[in-house]
Amino acid sequence: MTAWFKVINPDGTTPQGYGRWPLPVKSPDGTWTPGEWVSVKRPVERPLAPADLCTSRVLHILRADQISLWLGPVIAEVEVDGEVVEDDDKCGTRRARLTRIIETWNDRSARHFAADCAEDVLRLVPEPERAICAATIAVVRRYADGEATGEELDAAWAAAWDAAWDAARAAAGAAAGDAAWAAAWDAAWDAARAAAWDAARAAAWDAARAAAGAAAGAAARDAARAAAGDAARAAAGDAARAAARAAQTARLVAMLGIES
Repeated sequence: MTAWFKVINPDGTTPQGYGRWPLPVKSPDGTWTPGEWVSVKRPVERPLAPADLCTSRVLHILRADQISLWLGPVIAEVEVDGEVVEDDDKCGTRRARLTRIIETWNDRSARHFAADCAEDVLRLVPEPERAICAATIAVVRRYADGEATGEELDAAWAAAWDAAWDAARAAAGAAAGDAAWAAAWDAAWDAARAAAWDAARAAAWDAARAAAGAAAGAAARDAARAAAGDAARAAAGDAARAAARAAQTARLVAMLGIES
């Protein structure tokens, strides 16, 4: 049986601004009372189709392997009533409700997830910038655990950004003809930068989502650089991106303690 999820704001609204979901309530004994059922206002009188996912004919929900694409403040488990239409990046149904909040997703776990994704692509960053990025990620982890201050995080971010900017300019001159290498470097740095981003500038869950996307892109570009020919590069990039996403899903599922 597939487990379904919804990314929402703390008040039940959706980050994309498409309505509000009634929140489940946790009792003192730890049990959850589901929120009220939510239904589409104008359901179509036919089976759902993938084309409906970009319309108001469905309520958007997610499989576990799609959560990293839509990370936000709150992840809730969903119960559906009726059929579900699935696509690569999201799913939809006509009637559903939130059954519980995934409490293992919070500012701390979001920052650690971002740091994990950034570390996945550190191998693409040349020395000495790799050491600086690694040190920045270490500060991110300490900050997530309450062991580093905001000032330390700001300082780590500034140092990493300065090093990355210098390295990017040098790479542009030394490898002007190697666009694939440059793209891989850019994506790797994007992942490290997303992990380092302070909550004052971007929320931890936004950083986690950005780091996941950048890491998947970096893996794809690195594989494409090693392949020969346009078709081979495209296939290698797609396979590497899919493998990175699968690894991120496994990591996130384990971190959150949910069913995939």
